[in-house]
Amino acid sequence: MFKTRLISGIVLVILAILLITTGGSILWCALIGISWIGMHELYRIFNIEKSAIGVVGYLSALIYYLFLQFFALPDMMLFVLGTLVVMMFVYVFTYPRYRTEQILASFFGVFYVAVMLSYIYQTRMLTNGEYIVWLIFLCSWGSDTCAYCVGMLIGKHKMSPKLSPKKSVEGAVGGVVGSMLLTLLYTGVFREAMQISIEQMLLLAVISGVGAFISMIGDLTASAIKRNYDVKDYGNLIPGHGGILDRFDSVIFTAPIVYYLATILIG
Repeated sequence: MFKTRLISGIVLVILAILLITTGGSILWCALIGISWIGMHELYRIFNIEKSAIGVVGYLSALIYYLFLQFFALPDMMLFVLGTLVVMMFVYVFTYPRYRTEQILASFFGVFYVAVMLSYIYQTRMLTNGEYIVWLIFLCSWGSDTCAYCVGMLIGKHKMSPKLSPKKSVEGAVGGVVGSMLLTLLYTGVFREAMQISIEQMLLLAVISGVGAFISMIGDLTASAIKRNYDVKDYGNLIPGHGGILDRFDSVIFTAPIVYYLATILIG
């Protein structure tokens, strides 16, 4: 299992490097595919992955990405309301085919998966985005590794005993600090290419620290959904890791955090 997980992890890192380095339309297309797969995994829990309301969710995600790439969204709230109204239309005119929680799950999936993952692309498109975008993964995958190591060594106090018994407060602190140190190392190496000051390096480290903390909420959120519905993994697409949502659960939360904090603090 460890060997399989390691090989899959290496392949994921290589794919991430290729897609994010390339950026542009290639990354945009990849994120549409990743979002659809993630939504399918979530929708499968509610038995709507192949239903009309599921299709509305997939199409809403595609429309959002099309606006992101080719047009400026006139108003995000317009998209939110439009998606909700169309889903309510399906709910009413197919009644009683769908339960209320299925409609809510379809609506939730569009924003929880597709919209939040889109911030990887949006961060990549920022000034210095080809460098800043990696903070998303330092916050999530990097902090996860640091948290695991620290937790194994000195973890004693459980962070969320019922939801995730293996996670400790010490591990969480190690994940946040580790993410900040990794970011300082990373920005130190690429400081000249990024043309940033020491102060900006420190700001990026702070952004990583905040993102690392938020990533743990993302991880626990995905775990809570699985526990509520007695699901072990969202899928089996990635050997040793599970599905897209099993591997990207923390990235989903860190992507928008890094984007907005970088936009506000770094400009």
